[in-house]
Amino acid sequence: MMKVRDIYFNHNRTSGNILNGVSITAKKGHITVVLGPNGSGKTTLFNCITGLWKPVSGTVTYCGKNITSAPHRERAEIISVVPQDHEPPFPYTVFDAVLMGRAPHVGIFSSPTKKDRDKTSEAVEMMGIGHLARRPYTKISGGERQLVLIARGIAQDSPVMILDEPTSHLDLKNQIMVLDRVHETVKARKLTVLMTVHDPNLAMIYSDHVVMLHQGTVLSSGKPVDVLNKTHLKKMYGHSVNVFNWKGIKVVHPGVRKC
Repeated sequence: MMKVRDIYFNHNRTSGNILNGVSITAKKGHITVVLGPNGSGKTTLFNCITGLWKPVSGTVTYCGKNITSAPHRERAEIISVVPQDHEPPFPYTVFDAVLMGRAPHVGIFSSPTKKDRDKTSEAVEMMGIGHLARRPYTKISGGERQLVLIARGIAQDSPVMILDEPTSHLDLKNQIMVLDRVHETVKARKLTVLMTVHDPNLAMIYSDHVVMLHQGTVLSSGKPVDVLNKTHLKKMYGHSVNVFNWKGIKVVHPGVRKC
């Protein structure tokens, strides 16, 4: 279990806080989605969790151990990060791009071992991209590239995975493909996953727990079916929406505008 407690953050002491006492609990084998509009603090929160930015106050613990000030290499053994997108400077093969996820386990003057390559092959097959293994990473589609980044995170073999808007540049087909693979992997490997998405419907379908961020604070937190309601969504986005049941599934709809 990962616990984020009372995180406050600003870029300098004279400016206002971007995060104001944010607390999250992410459980093993669960997908916890952080939902919020642009500028609500989602990426800032993830940067504090991963150690890229240092919070003014607050703690990040994993299995009871405080990792708030842990060295980057130690954090990398606990947390893998899947960014929105990545443009490598060289046309690495897909296999080599995934192999880079083993960096925390390889000494500074060492080469990847058979174990590292086996872990890479396992991650590649798990994401269903074995047929792309020898293709240049720069010559595949956006959806395929996102699967490569997730495979790289899996190869890192860390118990916690953070995905920052993994579907932001993808069409509907690729959004479903990527999130289906994420869901299958989380359940198969019992990972602890923190993920941001923009679409409340994707949060409704793919998350076990939702944290709604509004202006750097937690507006609501709980099961998606409980917290993704008209009142919370209107306050968070500043826009009225409809929430209705369709074949047993709650759906968020912007409503029909009259001309």
